Amino acid sequence: MNDARREELSAGLAATEARIRDACRAAGRDPSEITLIAVTKTYPASDVRLLAGLGVQDVGENRDQEAAPKASECADLGLTWHFIGQLQTNKVRSVVAYADLVHSVDRVRLVDALSREAVRADREIGCLIQVSLDPAAPISGVAERGGVAPTAVPELAEAVARAENLRLRGVMAVAPLGQDPGPAFARLAEFARVLRNDHPGADVVSAGMSGDLDEAIANGATHVRVGTALLGRRKPFVR
Repeated sequence: MNDARREELSAGLAATEARIRDACRAAGRDPSEITLIAVTKTYPASDVRLLAGLGVQDVGENRDQEAAPKASECADLGLTWHFIGQLQTNKVRSVVAYADLVHSVDRVRLVDALSREAVRADREIGCLIQVSLDPAAPISGVAERGGVAPTAVPELAEAVARAENLRLRGVMAVAPLGQDPGPAFARLAEFARVLRNDHPGADVVSAGMSGDLDEAIANGATHVRVGTALLGRRKPFVR
């Protein structure tokens, strides 16, 4: 069974890497600029091990109750763990124990909680500001699907930059449902450029998933979060 699954994952990885190369060629970019994050939610730790054996080093999860035991089981692999889902403050202590980069920072209260727990754990946690690309998002505050309104990004970025044991790494976004992702990702690229003016080290742009990674790369994404194209169609998560 493991041999068959390894072949499936190998084929998915090869196809995804080919898409990344093609998208980079079209955009005049080098594929080495792109970090592929394997989003393994609903998939077992055995898949993480197989992917690691195929050379994948970055793994993304969006539910702590699934991610924490999986990260523990795979602790010997030396992987970089990305927490990409909306994060409740009561889950922060658990997430800080394994996550290297939190993609979903969208409020000052979460910044405070991450900093407090990162100091307690004596870890440095990378943070991305999740930006809402929904044109109907509120002028300030958090959008329904997650992400802070663009006008609130500078203040939140300053909070991260000042916080102990946190490092501001850049921005993350999800393309709005039912809309062309290209213009949305172009807006994100502009938000990222403005952020780098004030925080030159915040050079990560996490954007693009299985269905729209090509448009994300065309608009400057440095990290793409791929699940279905890499691991296959998901099964519902069961607690």
